[in-house]
Amino acid sequence: MSGDKARPSPAGQHLSVGLATGNLGDPASSPAEQVLPRFLRLFGSGASCTAKLGLVRDLSALLDAADPRWLFGAAPALLQELVVALSRYAAPLQWEPQGERSPRENPFGAAGAERAVEVSLVFCNILAKVEEAKDFEGLDSAVTSSILHQVAGPIFICAVTHGAERPWTQPRSQCGAQELLDALLRVLEYKSIPEFLRGTREGERGWFVVVMQCLKPELTKETWQCNPATKYVFCFVLQEIQRPWLGDHLEKVLPPSLLLSDDYRVENKILGVRCLHHIIQNVPAAVLGQFNRVQVVYHALFNHLYSREAQLVQVVLLCILDVLLVLERAPQQLSPKPRRVTASDRVLQLLLTHMEAESQLSLRRIYAKSLPAFVERLGIRIVHHLKRLQRVIVGYLEIPDGPEEAARIAMLETLKYTIEYAWPRLC
Repeated sequence: MSGDKARPSPAGQHLSVGLATGNLGDPASSPAEQVLPRFLRLFGSGASCTAKLGLVRDLSALLDAADPRWLFGAAPALLQELVVALSRYAAPLQWEPQGERSPRENPFGAAGAERAVEVSLVFCNILAKVEEAKDFEGLDSAVTSSILHQVAGPIFICAVTHGAERPWTQPRSQCGAQELLDALLRVLEYKSIPEFLRGTREGERGWFVVVMQCLKPELTKETWQCNPATKYVFCFVLQEIQRPWLGDHLEKVLPPSLLLSDDYRVENKILGVRCLHHIIQNVPAAVLGQFNRVQVVYHALFNHLYSREAQLVQVVLLCILDVLLVLERAPQQLSPKPRRVTASDRVLQLLLTHMEAESQLSLRRIYAKSLPAFVERLGIRIVHHLKRLQRVIVGYLEIPDGPEEAARIAMLETLKYTIEYAWPRLC
């Protein structure tokens, strides 16, 4: 994309004509405080898609010809407004919030990818000017820092939106987004995305809070389904933050993860459960235990165990095992007192109930592969479920399940752990 220079287009001549000079080669003759508001007015005045694309190309050429002092004549808030407007223009077109309606136009075609390419080029030009400004005498570093603080969040989200292979991306738009992301990290002097989000020095906050603040309006119950890219951007950003940094941001990431997992689409449920699993693995147990957060996660996952979707059940069982470790940190010991039914007992009881009546081969394999971990988790307490467990083991060993015999092998492993932990009762 570096060789694909922005060029003025006939549809975008509105911007040039509106300038005092009408000459893209001499942008300094019109202050940025006049040019950028004029661009935003023309861009938001109901212009056609072709005209908007031309305006973006003209702006890119204007920025390419300008020097940093011209660009920094605009207020940081004005640059932020510009970046946000262009990010929305490049985003996949929104669905209507109610029902399964189609997009207003096809967001997966070449037009959407072309918008993303041109917007990425504009953002690269802005970052290039910020980088050049470091060599200019007389430019206050506080000004560049203020500008980056205003535009880095939306630029990062735009790059992530178009950087991966999605229905709305094409190789050219992915390449442009990757160049944009590299430019952002270079200007901010970070080596990787995790460093950008968490910071590199002790006490440095990183940009995670800024990025989440930009995503917050699109992660509410009413809005998160409008933009098809929002859920993927959130999941990507969440996966890049690990222990011990994630614990400080639990209040920001837990509600959207629960919202995703509670959706009626299986694809969104799986994304939400994976987000919850990442949170459980990377947030300290003491933090998860506050305000009954872990109980909320447990109940959300427990309800998914009634699903008939094999992929969903698989990720739920993997996640709920880690949730049980947090929920029951102190192992229960056998005693003559009446035994309290634990969360592990409830999950295993439901799992055995499903296994006894299950005929779908994919689900049988998933249930069987998860059973050894539950037996190991309960330890000696497995004796309370021994009668039903023996019945399930025998039933699964009697029925073949294909060339690999995955279910039978898993049940043999379950039998091994059962004998290991419950041998006094079996003898």
